[in-house]
Amino acid sequence: DSRTAFRRAATELLEQLPEGAGRLVIDLSGTRQIDSAGLGALMLIQRKAAERRLTVCLRGANEELRFLLVLTKLDDLFELETGAS
Repeated sequence: DSRTAFRRAATELLEQLPEGAGRLVIDLSGTRQIDSAGLGALMLIQRKAAERRLTVCLRGANEELRFLLVLTKLDDLFELETGAS
């Protein structure tokens, strides 16, 4: 399923980055909504990144996603950028 593939790909990418090498940017501009499994995947990625002293940036999250991140208090765990680059 796509959530498992996303989690696996992000974890593999994190493992390839040197510790403290900066940040991982996840572009959410094409994401209209996210469920609890998706939030769980983002939390797992953030935890693994923190273990490697990396920052996770969520780019382009729409207003609904940003509200959900604030509501669940996950906005403090991520850098949030507006718009896709």
